Amino acid sequence: MILKNQKSDFNIIYEIINDASSAYKGNIPEDCWKEPYMTQEELHEQIADGVEFWCYHCEGTIVGVMGIQQKSDVTLIRHAYVKTIVRNKGVGGKLLRHLSTLTDKPILIGTWEDASWAIGFYIKNGFIQVTDIEKEQLLRKYWNIPLRQIESSVVLVSPDFDLKNYLDPIHPVTSDPR
Repeated sequence: MILKNQKSDFNIIYEIINDASSAYKGNIPEDCWKEPYMTQEELHEQIADGVEFWCYHCEGTIVGVMGIQQKSDVTLIRHAYVKTIVRNKGVGGKLLRHLSTLTDKPILIGTWEDASWAIGFYIKNGFIQVTDIEKEQLLRKYWNIPLRQIESSVVLVSPDFDLKNYLDPIHPVTSDPR
């Protein structure tokens, strides 16, 4: 069952994020890794910035979380994490499909470029990875992240995302990655 998070879910969301993000350790740039991966203060900031978390419940326990954030003309999928013990059991796909029904705007997803399992998951679910030039423009336009994270990330877009309508005309898109 997928439900919008309640205030009382904060601690379990925090725990799941930091449990699941352990997969990044040794895979993302060393200077981008920290423990905890996301502090409680950072999680509060994300929620205050409009990230709405949805929780996947299994037998009365939250085992996966995924955030959705509305940004003017697009929707961002943010902070997608599944407890380590239930990975690869369809939880992430169910959350992603559910969140995709909550918007009629194109969806953008950012993740670490070295998180090949995450990139593969999004591609398997129909998302398309954009070029490095397009990625940099989209990350600067829709996310508030440090330059180092921009350099080390990728962006994937839903099939209905028309890059020409969202990028800086000074740096036109010369090819569609699809």
